[in-house]
Amino acid sequence: MTLLRLPFKLLIWLQLAAIFLIELVKSSLSVAWAVVNPRIELNPAIIAVPLDLKSDIHIATLANLVSLTPGTTSLHVSDDRKTLYVHALDCTDPDATISGIKTTFESILLKSEA
Repeated sequence: MTLLRLPFKLLIWLQLAAIFLIELVKSSLSVAWAVVNPRIELNPAIIAVPLDLKSDIHIATLANLVSLTPGTTSLHVSDDRKTLYVHALDCTDPDATISGIKTTFESILLKSEA
């Protein structure tokens, strides 16, 4: 990596950290609301998130970010590294959950992979 790319990479990781903090607060509030409001009907699900990431470190980072976000847990990465299986506490729309993971965390990780 050249010294010219270092500031670009740093900005990408700072952007990822900021987005993670925002997602952390949003999901923490959502899970807390589900805990204090027993009338909420949760729809837990295991979803398959197709991966565009190629490197092991970026896939591991995505899996960790998903697991660190309350209400979701990374379960498994397929042997071909093309799918991340995620358990979601409340998943009324699996496509929206997949899209959320891909547009928040994965899209930024893809920038850092380049």
